[in-house]
Amino acid sequence: MGERTHDTTSRAFFESVYESNADPWSFATDAYELARYREIVGLIGDRYYQRAFEPGCSVGVLTEMLAPSCGHLLATDLSEAAARRARRRCAHLPQVEVHQGRLPDLMPAAAVDLVVLSEIGYYFSPAGLAAVLARLRDRMADGGVLVAAHWTGVSDDHVISGDEVHDLLDGTPGLRREEAERRRGYLIGRYERRGPSPSVAL
Repeated sequence: MGERTHDTTSRAFFESVYESNADPWSFATDAYELARYREIVGLIGDRYYQRAFEPGCSVGVLTEMLAPSCGHLLATDLSEAAARRARRRCAHLPQVEVHQGRLPDLMPAAAVDLVVLSEIGYYFSPAGLAAVLARLRDRMADGGVLVAAHWTGVSDDHVISGDEVHDLLDGTPGLRREEAERRRGYLIGRYERRGPSPSVAL
């Protein structure tokens, strides 16, 4: 990792990025990004999820693709500008709820059976991400699914690498890796929650 000259984990940073560009990472138009989203949707499978959580939803492109498989989908983003665009994109989907918020401060109130982590894990320190993953695990119902996808390139905006993110996922107690693939440019994996989450109501 190069030395970061600004705080790329702050809300101010992401607000500035989204204020200067409506879709700064071209999630809605880039063939690579759209192919990665299709991989994520394929990995969640044909199952219908009663409650799902997508932190770091950006402008809502993946949110819109996930929604048909969900009874309720809570999507969040650190940037209010991004969340606002995601709300507009998903306004026709009554099962989608979009909020501005930061992990781990904003978490689902009820247990979820799907969590999708796309391009978000490397904005945390290793200890910070380990704590977030433990909190997410505890919000998941027994048998719930977590799907993660992260770029494996190098960026000064990232705190840790995509490989480190997935190593931390592999080491999270209570999450069993079911599938993992290294694609051209990114890692993708599917994990299953094993064991009850007694502290969160269904």
